Amino acid sequence: MIQDLFWEYPHFFCFYRKVDALGMPLGFIITAGQQSDIGQGEALLGNDYCDFLLAGRGYDSDPFRKALVEKGITPVIPGRKSRKVTIQYDEHTYKERNAVERYFGRIKEFRRATTRYDKKTCMFKGTLLFASIIIWCKL
Repeated sequence: MIQDLFWEYPHFFCFYRKVDALGMPLGFIITAGQQSDIGQGEALLGNDYCDFLLAGRGYDSDPFRKALVEKGITPVIPGRKSRKVTIQYDEHTYKERNAVERYFGRIKEFRRATTRYDKKTCMFKGTLLFASIIIWCKL
């Protein structure tokens, strides 16, 4: 199983999600817009196991990589541009990250989630949960 962590900015909060290798939703967290990516990555992963974890540059930190390796998960995370030592990662496996983009394509079928009519975070979370259930039912 490959899991991916990714975020998108709605109005004033961030939407972090976890998907499997097929782009099917496994979980998500909604936080305030000023929260860092790395803390949400650890919270979203939890105790789940996967072979590879694909994530964007925002999740590049040595403690996060170390925690993944300790769990037996291979991190496929490109290094930040500001790193002095270049991080090697499997670019071929990283291309599988398009599963996240496919998930967003499916979420955008739901106009309410795309246009973000919901002003309250709990309502937006309900919309995302409903959309995720429909996506799983279409499988």
